[in-house]
Amino acid sequence: MDDTRLIPLSALQHYAFCPRQCALIHNEQVWSENWLTAQGQQLHQRVDHGLPESRKGIRYERGVEVSAPSLGLTGKLDLVEVEISTGVSFPVEYKRGKPKEDHIDLIQLCAQALCLEEMLSIEVSHGAIWYWQTRHRHQVEITVALRDETYGIIEATRQLLISGITPKAKYEKKCDACSLYELCNPKLTFRDKSRSYVKSIYQETVFEEAEK
Repeated sequence: MDDTRLIPLSALQHYAFCPRQCALIHNEQVWSENWLTAQGQQLHQRVDHGLPESRKGIRYERGVEVSAPSLGLTGKLDLVEVEISTGVSFPVEYKRGKPKEDHIDLIQLCAQALCLEEMLSIEVSHGAIWYWQTRHRHQVEITVALRDETYGIIEATRQLLISGITPKAKYEKKCDACSLYELCNPKLTFRDKSRSYVKSIYQETVFEEAEK
């Protein structure tokens, strides 16, 4: 890799949600909590800080630090489950909300699986996401299509971080739930119309002169 800066796994989810949010957090070091992020932090702390344990042939490793130098990724996994008899391992991500229509959560989970594959020299065929709001665990297949989508997000995130450019604000409904809403002000993006106004005045003047 030409750039030695490792991409945090969290940046991939931030980019998939909103490239501007990703740039504000990871390029400009801007952060703000709201009640949604606070709940998410509490949930992750509860999961990450538990001690490893084994039950019914499964070993549970919590707060696992991972990296994938070939992909330029680094981060911490909430939970890794390992089948003791076979060594089959997969990541489990905990989310405060509920399943989403888009692939934001799936991309983050897939990136976690890619890190495990590189670190352990294994193939990770699936992972799981546990949603606090629904109290339900969803198994996610790490398909070729999901891998390709994740590779695309990794590269797009890398280019954004290398560029140091923060995309302009563009309001969407999802902005209302963003903890950076007040700092981003997507509805208050200033549009300078003075140039177009002066141009229109000039064109009117030229037209009037031509009619004389």
